[in-house]
Amino acid sequence: MKTAITEMFGIEHPIIQGGMHYVGFAEMAAAVSNAGGLGIITGLTQGTPEKLANEIARCKDMTDKPFGVNLTFLPTVNAPDYPGLVKAIIDGGVKVVETAGNNPQQVLPYFKEAGVKVIHKCTSVRHALKAQSIGCDAVSVDGFECGGHPGEDDIPNFILLPRAADELEIPFVSSGGMADGRSLVASLAMGAEGMNMGTRFIATKEAPVHENVKAAIVAASELDTRLVMRPLRNTERVMTNDAVEELLKIEKEKGDDLKFEDIIEQVAGVYPRIMMEGDMDAGAWSCGMVAGLINDIPTCQELIDRIMSEAEDILARMNAMANA
Repeated sequence: MKTAITEMFGIEHPIIQGGMHYVGFAEMAAAVSNAGGLGIITGLTQGTPEKLANEIARCKDMTDKPFGVNLTFLPTVNAPDYPGLVKAIIDGGVKVVETAGNNPQQVLPYFKEAGVKVIHKCTSVRHALKAQSIGCDAVSVDGFECGGHPGEDDIPNFILLPRAADELEIPFVSSGGMADGRSLVASLAMGAEGMNMGTRFIATKEAPVHENVKAAIVAASELDTRLVMRPLRNTERVMTNDAVEELLKIEKEKGDDLKFEDIIEQVAGVYPRIMMEGDMDAGAWSCGMVAGLINDIPTCQELIDRIMSEAEDILARMNAMANA
């Protein structure tokens, strides 16, 4: 299947694996890329330019297909070494970067000069238009259903994607709630050129996370995520667990007086314990409503092949209806 996204990134299928904290290691990115999609290494999980350079090199040993790096710009006092991370990406020969968080404008000239394509993650049409205006090559449009940070507008993809199609001139992919061939065909119908999947890729054989995490996603329904940090206007969709329910209780009790310090135990530094050690009640971890559509743990190759086969079957059925 050829779309503007497959052509731009040099991939076989219009499927991107989103950057995910403590999931987007070389093993994950290489497995997705080898299956014909675009795998993504999560830059900030590596932390330092040296570690990121090593992870890029490891991924190159595992695949000769294109893969990207996610670089999230956080509003933080102790900022990561962003110039060093950018240099590691460029020196490593990576040709696709998924940016997220704050405006990536300061790094775009370096990526442009090196021939790196930039796809920016957006949760609103206005942010997508801003990304287009500063020179991003594509955007990933993240609906309210998504795991992680859905923004503060609460617009689901059935509205957000057609709105993006009406406004944007650069290509975009759907993100949030994406799991199968139905997701892909629906995204294409609404104007996207492909789709980005996060939670679905965690529940794969190659995902380098504890089996407890994969089992939790398979066991969950679409009702098992919660929105946390809404009072701080830093909303995150997470899988419910004891720590998350405690967090929500604290938010309710504190009301307008809530400070980040009040919930730091439930949200700060918990990812290694959850993703690596399988302590499923250690704290809040990003998970999308799409968990309700995930019922197995295939390989990335099996998953992507199935998605494309489903998509082709749907398109054939729709063509038959149109020609009846």
